[in-house]
Amino acid sequence: MLENKDQKRTSLASLGEFGLIEHLTKHFQINQESTLKSIGDDAAVLDFKDKKVVVSTDLLVEGVHFDLSYMPLKHLGYKAIVTNVSDICAMNAVPTQVTVSVAVSNRFPLEALEELFAGITLAANTYNVDVIGGDTTSSQKGLIISITAIGEANLDEIAYRSGAQQTDLLVVSGDLGAAYMGLQVLEREKQVFQVNPNNQPVLDDYTYLIERQLKPEARNDVKELLEKLEIKPTAMIDISDGLSSEIMHICKQSKLGCNLYEEKIPVDPQLINVCEEFNVDITTIALNGGEDYELLFTIKMDDFEKIKHNPNFTIIGHMVAESEGMHLVTRANTKIELKARGWNSLLEEQE
Repeated sequence: MLENKDQKRTSLASLGEFGLIEHLTKHFQINQESTLKSIGDDAAVLDFKDKKVVVSTDLLVEGVHFDLSYMPLKHLGYKAIVTNVSDICAMNAVPTQVTVSVAVSNRFPLEALEELFAGITLAANTYNVDVIGGDTTSSQKGLIISITAIGEANLDEIAYRSGAQQTDLLVVSGDLGAAYMGLQVLEREKQVFQVNPNNQPVLDDYTYLIERQLKPEARNDVKELLEKLEIKPTAMIDISDGLSSEIMHICKQSKLGCNLYEEKIPVDPQLINVCEEFNVDITTIALNGGEDYELLFTIKMDDFEKIKHNPNFTIIGHMVAESEGMHLVTRANTKIELKARGWNSLLEEQE
């Protein structure tokens, strides 16, 4: 959290806009057959032949979506790509390209943007997506990043939020809540640092949670895993705003209710320990934390035997008639109405 005052600082103005773009994009590689023309012309040219094209856009604003006092710029660049790739994966599609637009204030030197784009480049290589364009401009305040992600899929493979059917099983990949508690640890250490700048944080006991917050991964493996199991998801969404919010999206779009079982929600042991340390309820964190970027999906009841012992997935509930409502079934076997208490960027102040 200490800033190195001796860092080299090269003014962005010394390169100019076109020089800056050329400098930042020179390491991008083109790997996708569907990319006919990328950076260097007025527009990119793509050819998906008989595939359908899936597009998603996200905006990340400093002070709203990230805090640079503990978010390294390289991690931020990586996470910016991951969050958009995750949206494509949530359509049961394959990510293929991204565009990257950045607005920066004059407090950011060239070296800072090099770090940001190093993370973007690493993520693009990791997820095999081509960076095919974007824009750079100045900002009056802070850093703003806009990513558009593009993917491809056969029409019959695409999973919408509206496709769930009554009696379908609710399934989730990975574990939940870790990213949110990683954020709470970082916020706590930031406050300690502000009181005593000589006090460096000891984070050894929180490595998994912090990694889930600062360097999440998109579940681009789920599509292939399900194909190998011969399972087609009936509905799908990524968990960016919290499990309860995402379940409610599927329920509302599919015009159904659900029963979510508290005892089935997957959490990491490190999360359990840290929730006890912070004196917060584990289920509340797992339900409402957000930024897990796991995939939540529904499958037909007939596919239960195919998935029940798979270590990558957990069956956490099932869909019911809309008239039955959306409920959490507690460990005590009582029903509590599900409420969306996850992330809302439009609130003036997040808790």
